[in-house]
Amino acid sequence: MNTLTPTAPVVQSTGWFSRAENWLDEKGKGAWFAAMVLGFIFLWPVGLAILFYMIWSKRMFSKSCRTTTGMTRHTMSAMRPTGNTAFDAYKADTLRHLEEEQNNFESFLDRLRDAKDKAEFDQFMDDRAGTSDKDGDNA
Repeated sequence: MNTLTPTAPVVQSTGWFSRAENWLDEKGKGAWFAAMVLGFIFLWPVGLAILFYMIWSKRMFSKSCRTTTGMTRHTMSAMRPTGNTAFDAYKADTLRHLEEEQNNFESFLDRLRDAKDKAEFDQFMDDRAGTSDKDGDNA
């Protein structure tokens, strides 16, 4: 005899330490350092314990406390195909257009820098020519 009994979802109760650790991980490495400094200020063994925990869990030397950041997840999902060929073609065309715009903007900035450098050099040469003319008049 098979009876179907509904099962309630399992809710795991996490302790205060796990909740604090998750909260600090969400905030990033700066939150860990702030907690450590505050621990040293208010009760030095707490700061020392946080420091040792950061070293032991490799949070201090990792690039980020979280394994994947929101931006990395977003970038990865933006690059994979959706399966809809029309949308994927539109996305590829839009990205190609944006890359062209970026290249045009970068070349504009290069021309702007070159023009500024030339103007500064011309001003230097004019100033130099002006000072050499004055030196020639005094001789």
